[in-house]
Amino acid sequence: MEIKYFEFLKYLIRFNRRVYLDHNATTPISSRVLSKTSRALKYHYGNPSSFYGAGRKSAELLEDARQHLAKAIHANPSEVIFASCATEANNAVLKSVTAHFYPQRKKIISTPIEHPSVMNTLAHLESQGVVVEFCPVDDKGRVLLAELEKQVDDDTFLVCCMLANNETGVIQDLKAVTKIARGHGALVLTDCVQALGKIPIDLHAWDVDYATFSAHKLYGPKGIGALYVKQGSPFAPFLHGGHQESGLRAGTESVHNIVGFGAACQDVEKLLADAGRIRALKGQLIQRLKEIKPDCVINSPEADADSLPNTLSVTFPGVDNAGLMGMLDFRGIAVSAGSACSTGEDTPSHVLKAIGVSDQAARETIRISLGHDTSAGDIQYVARVARDYIEGRTSYVNMLAPAQLNESILFDEKTFILDVRPPDDRKRAKGLPNSHEVNPLHVERYLKQFPRDKQILVYCPGGGLSVMISYYLKAQGFKKITNLRGGLDAWRKRRSDLYEKYAGQNVTVLEADKENS
Repeated sequence: MEIKYFEFLKYLIRFNRRVYLDHNATTPISSRVLSKTSRALKYHYGNPSSFYGAGRKSAELLEDARQHLAKAIHANPSEVIFASCATEANNAVLKSVTAHFYPQRKKIISTPIEHPSVMNTLAHLESQGVVVEFCPVDDKGRVLLAELEKQVDDDTFLVCCMLANNETGVIQDLKAVTKIARGHGALVLTDCVQALGKIPIDLHAWDVDYATFSAHKLYGPKGIGALYVKQGSPFAPFLHGGHQESGLRAGTESVHNIVGFGAACQDVEKLLADAGRIRALKGQLIQRLKEIKPDCVINSPEADADSLPNTLSVTFPGVDNAGLMGMLDFRGIAVSAGSACSTGEDTPSHVLKAIGVSDQAARETIRISLGHDTSAGDIQYVARVARDYIEGRTSYVNMLAPAQLNESILFDEKTFILDVRPPDDRKRAKGLPNSHEVNPLHVERYLKQFPRDKQILVYCPGGGLSVMISYYLKAQGFKKITNLRGGLDAWRKRRSDLYEKYAGQNVTVLEADKENS
């Protein structure tokens, strides 16, 4: 391989330690899950509704998985319904329970830190006449139980309260919440997606009516979730068709995914046993971050009983989270700014706003979520890279928010717009006006054509590749580098007016300098 191309790949890949710290977004599948899922795909392809041998074997596997999940959450197998994901399950409960009670009862009370699948469904129900109220939380996200007691009344038919928050890791007192709801005959839905495998779950002891789960947060496969419906609690079919899932969710079951979910649940006790080690690593990380930046703010509760062992939300005043995440990603570290289901939005997290974090502070906040494979060495590496960035030993790349990219910048003669989108992405969508297109894998071949006296605005489809190339250009001595946060996709969504008016105009395709290869 040619030397300079190799040097660019070194900057792109960096030969860094790979540290995955976004387990609340999704987890890698475990070896047990991989083995059992693969075996189900290869050998157990029978339709579980068929009566011959292959079908009966698939049906047996489904029931085994149901047993494993029921055991992990302290429920009866008959109370477990498999669904495609927790989002589907949350939608199903909210709409089914509303149909059962409304309009005789009209009110749902929720917390303001619920997952988007709950928040957005509540917004839909509110547009249909349902009264939705939000119980306030404290500065760590704990539900204010005294306020909840004031809000729940005889018109309330459902209380929504997630067990553990996906962004801050705060754990709620579900038993107390259920007791308050029961005082007025209201039912309780709890989103347990982030909790399974991290803290013990006992649905019968808590007396909740509905609970939702997702396998891919538990080292299981994506595309499979589950719903717990307490025996006797109202629930109507949410997909009509066949008799599957006791007639409550029609459609041929995804046998391999359900088997994978069950396999993941078999490891719950092992994961719970590892929680203490993970919590200790989180504590070490908090201590190191406070040493690096003493004014950093820990948004997650620091008391063990109030927070998931693996989850840390931290604000670094004066440090833009997009730039920090870009640099961490460049050095092989994966973290996030909040819920993976809300990425691409140029707005602060609703969870952080609910606990009193300002819009500015929210843009200075990252979420770190550890997993069973996280090591002490990983924590040391993350701290070292973060220190280099925060203390200025790493060159900064300016980040431009999609809303800030206006006509003045697009047509400024002092701005050189660099399009590093892969060829396939260029076929799917027009680029920024006045762009200079290059092949991102051979960017080192174009360096002589990039102006050193102009501001270079780098963009790609989603903002990730362009961050890495921006840091590469910084390393090559280009001082005026700006990255478009969220890439073309975010700008196209935020400024559709400008996109429709100018996209694709005056685009230049640069020819690679092969002598510089």
